[in-house]
Amino acid sequence: MNVLIIGGAGFLGQKLAHQLARRGHLRGQAIARLILADIQPPSAPKAPFPVASVACDIANPADVAQAMPADVDVIFLLAAIVSAHAEQDFDAGLAINLMGVLNVLQQARALGRCPVVVFTSSIAAYGGEVPDPISDHSFLNPQTSYGTQKAMGELLINDFSRKGFVDGRGLRLPTITVRPGAPNRAASGFMSGIFREPLAGVPANCPVPPDYRHYYLSPRKCVENLVKGAEIPSAALGQNRCMMMPGRDWSIAQMIAAMTAVAGPKPAQLISWQPQPEVQAIVGGWRHDIRPHKALALGLEADDSFEDNIRHYLADDAPQP
Repeated sequence: MNVLIIGGAGFLGQKLAHQLARRGHLRGQAIARLILADIQPPSAPKAPFPVASVACDIANPADVAQAMPADVDVIFLLAAIVSAHAEQDFDAGLAINLMGVLNVLQQARALGRCPVVVFTSSIAAYGGEVPDPISDHSFLNPQTSYGTQKAMGELLINDFSRKGFVDGRGLRLPTITVRPGAPNRAASGFMSGIFREPLAGVPANCPVPPDYRHYYLSPRKCVENLVKGAEIPSAALGQNRCMMMPGRDWSIAQMIAAMTAVAGPKPAQLISWQPQPEVQAIVGGWRHDIRPHKALALGLEADDSFEDNIRHYLADDAPQP
């Protein structure tokens, strides 16, 4: 079993690599080799099998061809330009989020062995004039360039799978909270920052009101679901191989209350409430009343509570004094 993680330097790619290193197997087979690819060579975890790190710009077909081994069995396609960045730089979003995905799928097709491809789509693929609740049969009507590019990636996953070129499956990620590390250019970045920074004693601003609701999942559960997604039998996926990853619908106020229940009152006192219209313009169209019945039936899971999300972050990712 040879596994390739494209986007292996990102926080989810790194967590997935460490999870696979601990497991040692995927789809019922021992992992023989893991390749991590990103714009810069990713850090490699210690593992009971060889791990290679390579530089790869998925906007460049030659890079993709060099990074993808001829005997790859499973590809995790995580690399992307995030939401606010894709909105501000339309060409960069197209190059990575659309053409980059196409480049990966075309190279996988050229191998002639129908590898499993796990594609991370996004909740941003929903939006617009679609009635709530969002179900497995709701149509995609994204209202951002990022969401549109992810929706087009889903169509490619379905068509390349229909043709037998790949065994694809797409998982629309909820907002992953609490993300470790430095803030990125995602419009949803504050949804981690208002917890990560105050838990470290650093002030943070929330640009939306306390009653703003959204759909969330912890990094720990997300990685577990990515592995489960790779192991779903092809026949169980149906004609639409893309689905919403399970999450939970919470308001900002509920999440801050959960942080207080776990960590005490001091972190919440470090949160300010200055509106940011440019952020609100993006996240205001995101949907939160989502019923991921298909993914739940296939064994994917959400967190039990946001208190668990905070506990996971403190155990897995918070800087230690």
